[in-house]
Amino acid sequence: MTESSELARVRAIVEPIASDLDLDVYDIERRGVTVRVTLDTHAGSDGGITLDNLSLATRLISREIDHEDPITTRFTLEVTSPGLERQLRTPAHFQREVGKDITVRFRDPNADPRRIDGRLTVATDTSATLLLDDGTETTFEFDGVDKARTVFEWGPAPKPNAPKKNAGKKQQQAKKANAKRTAASKQASANDDSAHPETDPPETHTPDSHVPTSNKEKQTS
Repeated sequence: MTESSELARVRAIVEPIASDLDLDVYDIERRGVTVRVTLDTHAGSDGGITLDNLSLATRLISREIDHEDPITTRFTLEVTSPGLERQLRTPAHFQREVGKDITVRFRDPNADPRRIDGRLTVATDTSATLLLDDGTETTFEFDGVDKARTVFEWGPAPKPNAPKKNAGKKQQQAKKANAKRTAASKQASANDDSAHPETDPPETHTPDSHVPTSNKEKQTS
């Protein structure tokens, strides 16, 4: 029995269990002695697979595989979820992730470029199209892909019309510079007055009750 036929038998066991749990079979592959079954929520779902669902699926799949014995050689069963960054190995994987950012590395070591990143806009049974950062689009065949995965953006997305980073700090620095220039101008004026005293009696100034605010402002987060 070939490896592909054994994995097909594993899929036939796994798919009804996943369906009963309202899950998708994202991938089934064999790496050495490990048979990895990757389960996921349906495409477009708001949340990911829970640990409780994954644990239940593992028990049910393990029991059925022990009963059916679809693989003739020794193996280790692993039931998992795709994670935040999903490996893209089949046309169905690409089609599921249309609209998301992905990174692709090609098989040909002489390809220029060998790696591309962009927004996945189209995916067919044989090829996919990426929108690159410079606004151009590029289409590639799946046969030429070595590795591909989705790209998860870590950290909160910037808020619309939010001030740029360090804008508050730059504003404070500009105010301090203006204050220094004003103080230097007043000092120069005072020195000029002392060198050329006026004959008129000095004016009497009433102290201003306004207390100058500090140049140090609280930074907004």
